[in-house]
Amino acid sequence: MSPRRFPIQGAGLGLRRSFMDAVAERPPAQVGFYEVAPENWMGIGGRLGRQFRGLTERQPFVCHGLSLSIGSPAPLDEAFVGRLKGFLDTHGIRAYSEHLSYCSDDGHLYDLLPIPFTEEAVHHVAARVRRVQDILERRIALENVSYYAAPGQEMTEIAFLNAVLEEADCDLLLDINNIYVNAINHRYDAVEFLADLPAERILYAHIAGHYEEAPDLRVDTHGADVIDPVWSLLADAYARFGVFPTLLERDFNIPGLDGLMGEVDTIVRLQAEATPANRRLAHG
Repeated sequence: MSPRRFPIQGAGLGLRRSFMDAVAERPPAQVGFYEVAPENWMGIGGRLGRQFRGLTERQPFVCHGLSLSIGSPAPLDEAFVGRLKGFLDTHGIRAYSEHLSYCSDDGHLYDLLPIPFTEEAVHHVAARVRRVQDILERRIALENVSYYAAPGQEMTEIAFLNAVLEEADCDLLLDINNIYVNAINHRYDAVEFLADLPAERILYAHIAGHYEEAPDLRVDTHGADVIDPVWSLLADAYARFGVFPTLLERDFNIPGLDGLMGEVDTIVRLQAEATPANRRLAHG
């Protein structure tokens, strides 16, 4: 995987308003790109809007959406997609991704719900992705999501994910923590799941913390530090696929910017250790 194919490079950080002033004043050198939810910034004006525009003029940004609801049974909200296009173009956003899930029917449900793993759902989702890409005039990426039930399941999760990516001809936002969480909750091998992913479709990755509800139940919260087995799974992904851009997510219990840098530094270190030159040195 050549690094030239990626629209961003290195280690990324999800930008939150709680530390936005610190980023604007002194952007950390080890952060190669930032990510925001476009819904949180579309239409924002005033001081915050100007501050955000100043950051997107100086730093590489990607967007990870919350409300596209790509698997919804309701009609695609093309008016929203049109507004989204304007936002992405205005801010020079390098990549746009969404969850392989749905969050609306007749109205927004404010949660990410699992799409049934069926052939019918593959065709439904893929057609909607192609339409979104036509309107945006850019490829999008879909994220493998955490889920806690699999209603109407006819396929495995990995077969469903790969079928959607292939039929839609879109990219993959690889969430490492979601693989780990799902592997425990649904009793499959995380490394085997990783091995079956299409390397050529990986656009960038997420890594985050989660909550241990019980020995056999993890909840994807983005509210804790990344644990060692998840870091190990990221290292395995680099060894298997080559180094790809990777972003730290933290959505609550957010420490200050300095507190997040330790985990960003871990991403940087794992990426450096996985580069071919460093692997050769390590093995003599």
